[in-house]
Amino acid sequence: MKDKAILSHSLLLLAAVVWGFAFVAQRSGMEHIGPLLFNGIRFILGGLLLIPVYLFFFRNKERTSGERISPLFLWPGLILFTASFLQQKGLVYTTAGNAGFITAVYMVIVPVFGIFIGHKIPWIIWVAVPVSLAGSFLVSITGTLSVSEGDAWVFGSAFFWAGHVLVINWLVQKYNAVLLALSQFLICGTFSLLLAFIWEPVEWSSIYAAGLPLLYGGIMSVGLAFTLQVIGQKHAHPSVASVLLSSESLFAVIGGWAILEEQMSPQQVLGCFLIFAAILFIQLFQNRKTKKQYVEI
Repeated sequence: MKDKAILSHSLLLLAAVVWGFAFVAQRSGMEHIGPLLFNGIRFILGGLLLIPVYLFFFRNKERTSGERISPLFLWPGLILFTASFLQQKGLVYTTAGNAGFITAVYMVIVPVFGIFIGHKIPWIIWVAVPVSLAGSFLVSITGTLSVSEGDAWVFGSAFFWAGHVLVINWLVQKYNAVLLALSQFLICGTFSLLLAFIWEPVEWSSIYAAGLPLLYGGIMSVGLAFTLQVIGQKHAHPSVASVLLSSESLFAVIGGWAILEEQMSPQQVLGCFLIFAAILFIQLFQNRKTKKQYVEI
């Protein structure tokens, strides 16, 4: 069980790396098309990419109840639709840094929600969460923190991201992870596109102009990272998963430094250290859990 948990943690961190680069792509896409259209295209693209993957690995396998589409898949799809729309809407009016930090607030919400639904929360979470949240603040907020309309939208999305982590944790124990992932992508994308054609201007020239952000958002952020999240959560406590996934703010600033040659301030370096420390706390805790199962739900 310990090895499975460590592998799950690695997959969740890899998802955070991909999402760290995605904030810039998401904000760039908003210069050309609306948030509903952007999400609709990228989630449909991500879902379509997973269909051949699922068919290739499971075409000759006898279907069980866990490998069939369930009406329950509607829930993560709708929650994902709401969370991604609120976040994408907020990015129209706020900075990527503010959005990254405010989204990270869901790592606090997950264990609080978990208590009310009967989860046993490892003590390390109450150490790692405030340390990682402080690190996210230092990494993301490089100037004066000002509250805007966009920040309110993103803050609302944090509650739905927390709900998404908990719902995925519940369903992935019962159903095939890849089927669950592609189902929620197609549901989220369909709802987004339907509303986009009602509420937003849809022009092919604008979609073409947003092509690169859409490709990154669909292939990497959705098709790869969200799938890694679903698979990774199978053997990870939801509160631990929220801390690992929220490290996307760390990888966003590291990516800017490594690829775009952006300078890192001493404040950001300290923030990176705190996030790394929170991840290390969790991993050391996992390594000591050798005699009993880590995930307690």
